[in-house]
Amino acid sequence: MTQPSTSIRTRSPLLKDGVILVNKPESWTSHDVVGKLRRITGTRRIGHLGTLDPLATGVLPCILNRATRLAQFFMRGDKRYTARIHFGHSTDTYDKQGAATSEEVPVTLDREQLEAALTQFRGVLQQMPPAISAKKIGGVPAYKLARKNLPVELKAVEVTLHLLDLLDLPAPNEAVFDIHCSAGTYVRSLAHDLGQLLGCGAYVEELTRTASGSFGIDQARTLAELEQMADDERLEESLIPAAALLPEMPSETVDSLTESQIRHGRDFRVSPFRVTRGTKYVKAISAAGELIAIGEVKLPNLYHPVLVL
Repeated sequence: MTQPSTSIRTRSPLLKDGVILVNKPESWTSHDVVGKLRRITGTRRIGHLGTLDPLATGVLPCILNRATRLAQFFMRGDKRYTARIHFGHSTDTYDKQGAATSEEVPVTLDREQLEAALTQFRGVLQQMPPAISAKKIGGVPAYKLARKNLPVELKAVEVTLHLLDLLDLPAPNEAVFDIHCSAGTYVRSLAHDLGQLLGCGAYVEELTRTASGSFGIDQARTLAELEQMADDERLEESLIPAAALLPEMPSETVDSLTESQIRHGRDFRVSPFRVTRGTKYVKAISAAGELIAIGEVKLPNLYHPVLVL
């Protein structure tokens, strides 16, 4: 992996609150990407929304400045992936970077047999996370225990595969899938379990996250592109402002007096013509178009600010 530069960029004015979508390169950890983006933007307060394995590429939303407080509203969003799975043996990490845990066997995939197997993985199912994962056991990530040869006792979790489509068979022992799943789904576990079901073993060869919640890969930029935009003083173009985030939530524009009251924790009213009765959350937007707060319904058309930026 090419290590990021250690130089710190200082730019004025600093980027506002919002999200930058990074197309994560293979072999980089999500933490590596955040560190690089801090150097590109000159902004320290950055986090990511949903870890990607080092093997994976694709959409990694990085959230900046005060918008980091919105992270709680993103963590349950669905994900979409394109995965190339190799059949023939299994690995301890359930991907190509792991050590083999079974002998390689010759495989020639049969489309009909594979399609029949996929029916068992669509919909709601109980999935066991990989031992080499960020799942925590007593506050310690499972991968740290596994790498010390300590017991890893994980529990199956309920996940949903909304879509699991076979796209291509590029080689006799490889298949490419389009996967739309709930947050918390491990594509590596899906590959491993599919290989176990077929009796030949399998692991993830390539994995690209094409969507994370409402964020699509067509919006994501490479780190090199972002670095060039910073050099050209166009980095602001890459930022999705906080007010545009969480598009599923209706918004209410408030005047300066109401804005001040919201910042002091006061409830605020919304228009019954803009917000459907019973809507749980509403975004309060200032007259300048900036996100002020997220309000939670208290009474019909009355919202209490549960998060203030």
